[in-house]
Amino acid sequence: MLRILAQILRTGSVTEPPPATDDSALETLGLELRRAIDARFGRSLALRHVDAGSCNGCELEVHALANPYYDLERFGASFVASPRHADALLVTGPVSRHMETALRRTWRAAPAPKFVIAAGRCACDGGEFGVSYASCGAVENVLPVDVKIPGCPPTPEDLIRGLLAALRAGRE
Repeated sequence: MLRILAQILRTGSVTEPPPATDDSALETLGLELRRAIDARFGRSLALRHVDAGSCNGCELEVHALANPYYDLERFGASFVASPRHADALLVTGPVSRHMETALRRTWRAAPAPKFVIAAGRCACDGGEFGVSYASCGAVENVLPVDVKIPGCPPTPEDLIRGLLAALRAGRE
């Protein structure tokens, strides 16, 4: 036990520094999102994240939205466990043939009006995988997509901008 504690003291802190983002820029973007959510829903935005077959790069960035630094919930958006409670589907990865049916069922289970956001290069255009025996490629090959967020992977700020774009597109 003492050996482990000594090693911890020798090693010190090895965490990453916080993102090199201007906090005021994030706050401004978040407040803009809050206003758009209030205008569209008059309440919070419920997101259902679906990993349709990705490498998990995009998932790491999506999960970062819930960490204490980005804290998406303070701006009125939260992730839900059931598509029946969702206002939007946030889909990452190329749609694998095995996930095609599950993705369609998830979309049908979400109440109208709903929108679909394709996050990451693979979800937008199939990425490295494209269409093959194992992949349907882009999300739009399976579901109607309202907004595409490019990037490999997109940053949390890009994801927030994409949510904002989806909310604005829904008003028009």
